[in-house]
Amino acid sequence: MKPFFIRAAAALTIACTCSAMATEKKEFNYVVDRFADIEVLRYTVPGFESLPLQQKKLVYYLTEAALYGRDILWDQNNKHNLALRSLLENIYTGYAGDRNSADFKAFETYLKQVWFGNGIHHHYSMDKFTPGFSREFITAEIAKLPANKKPADTETLLKVIFDPSYMAKKVNQAEGADLIATSASNFYEGVSQAEVEAYYAARKDTTDTTPVMHGLNTRITKDAAGNIVEQTYHVGGLYSPAIEKIVEMLGKAAENAENAKQRAVIDKLIEFYRSGDLKQFDEYSILWTGDTDSRVDFINGFIESYDDPLGMTGSWESIVNFKNLEASHRTEVISGNAQWFESNSPVDPRFRKDEVKGVTAKVITAAILAGDSYPATPIGINLPNSNWIRATHGSKSVTIENITQAYDEASHGNGFNEEFVDDAAMRDLMDKYLFITDNLHTDLHECLGHASGKLLPGVDPDALKAHGSTLEEARADLFALYYLADPKLIELGLIDNPDAYKAQYYKYLLNGLMTQLMRIEPGKDVEEAHMRNRKLISEWVLEKGAADNVVALEKKDGKTYVKVNDYPALRKLFGDLLGEIQRIKSEGDYDAGAALVEKYAVKVDPTLHREVLDRYATLSIAPYRGFVNPVYKTVTDKDGNITDVTVEYTEDYIPQMLRYSGNYSTL
Repeated sequence: MKPFFIRAAAALTIACTCSAMATEKKEFNYVVDRFADIEVLRYTVPGFESLPLQQKKLVYYLTEAALYGRDILWDQNNKHNLALRSLLENIYTGYAGDRNSADFKAFETYLKQVWFGNGIHHHYSMDKFTPGFSREFITAEIAKLPANKKPADTETLLKVIFDPSYMAKKVNQAEGADLIATSASNFYEGVSQAEVEAYYAARKDTTDTTPVMHGLNTRITKDAAGNIVEQTYHVGGLYSPAIEKIVEMLGKAAENAENAKQRAVIDKLIEFYRSGDLKQFDEYSILWTGDTDSRVDFINGFIESYDDPLGMTGSWESIVNFKNLEASHRTEVISGNAQWFESNSPVDPRFRKDEVKGVTAKVITAAILAGDSYPATPIGINLPNSNWIRATHGSKSVTIENITQAYDEASHGNGFNEEFVDDAAMRDLMDKYLFITDNLHTDLHECLGHASGKLLPGVDPDALKAHGSTLEEARADLFALYYLADPKLIELGLIDNPDAYKAQYYKYLLNGLMTQLMRIEPGKDVEEAHMRNRKLISEWVLEKGAADNVVALEKKDGKTYVKVNDYPALRKLFGDLLGEIQRIKSEGDYDAGAALVEKYAVKVDPTLHREVLDRYATLSIAPYRGFVNPVYKTVTDKDGNITDVTVEYTEDYIPQMLRYSGNYSTL
């Protein structure tokens, strides 16, 4: 499985109670809302006010293009999502009863969850949300709606809400199941997994050295004669009304492009949206990869494939950003030394790139999050994901530092380290170095990890199938972990303490072995690819290092703690596993990859799980976090010409969600 962009390690874990950033401190309320297992934060966009007017206008139109893609993602996530969202919002805005009643408060929580998940399923666990209100409550409220706001199929929507077995899981990754038949995402209709795999196997030309990413922008179904057909996302095709608005806003953005190269990038993306031709998408990707001079940048399109059970079709996503000039020195140093890192990687030389081309990296300031990057967002991105484009033209990587800053600021004083780290010296090391090592881990993961290694000739990029995303994220994480401890980082001036890496090693194992379990319901397996990745790595080194007592889980006063006894040996284990996973990827060894995932990444120890949940309950920390966006407004003169674009941080979660539905609904 190989999506166009690889999402970074998921949003910083709540373990990060790190040192303050070396930026000016201002009073700012980062926390916006808290409900169920979710906390909603704000982020700031430092530096936007000082951008030239042309760049402000470019950012503005790119953010409009981003917001117009919202309905696409909702429909991709489930075919009932848009109808259900409309129903819930109509009830919410028109409700005339007691808003403090138990049923209404539970209804409000459910609506907030649906908004956050971009549909009826949890964004991480993939399980369907369970309503806390009664069927009688919502049935009575539906009856009160005006005729033009009543749903076309009330019974189906009630089944969606109240039947736990109906469309229970958005993406099922259970070994041996028909992953299409048991997944509720809306990428396939009336077809089986075997039929789809056979269809794409017949379409792929194994001799093609520049293959398109088949299925990236299509929905698979059957025609009246029973033949498999692809419904392509493009102007005039599937999702046309939304794509037309995206294209319109991209056109206005192109008029404000910083330079000819950037305008060519935007124009080629528009061309792809009009045709749906994946060859044109590759042409766009090449142009985008080569545009390293523009300060404003963006992603916009069908990107992540995590929500496709077969890992082929991209969910719609957009992030608009501009370069953080000062912080980018760090990533520029790393990317400038990409060949050294590749040549010294602890993997078989057969699987290394002989020549690393076009690897660029920067630290960015996110201006807007949209689609699959909103409200939950990555903290780093590496793209494009086409293997041949990466090999021939390189890749671009970003670390989103205003997002990591928001996580950091909102985490201070939450009591996590005091509860889960029993070593005072380690707590001190984490306080001093976890913020920088977190960012360095993201830099190395995105810039070098995903850009490293190569497939052997003739290996299908999709050979690892449903386990591809987990193994790819593990490969990038291991690359980053291995090099965090390398003296090269001291030599390059990226870190000033040779022991700083230990803070990240400890946090990573603590998260992978224990604390990420707070996100799992009792009795459930680990499903999400990033969580599987972290568990795979952590459980593997725990087992392989047991004989030499490298890492251990130790009990103290009835509580379990991670104990690292030999950090150099731990680094070697990270390198050993990196070598094996790179081999699996390079050779397309599905059986070996599946065995790793199934043995180390899926099953949960129920006793340890219960302990983690109980300890977290004393801290009142939300397992998941996401964001509201800032609001951009144009200032115009008497002739309607834009004279400025301003940014505000005053909109709350519910008003933002209702405004987006009111202003950007297209489907």
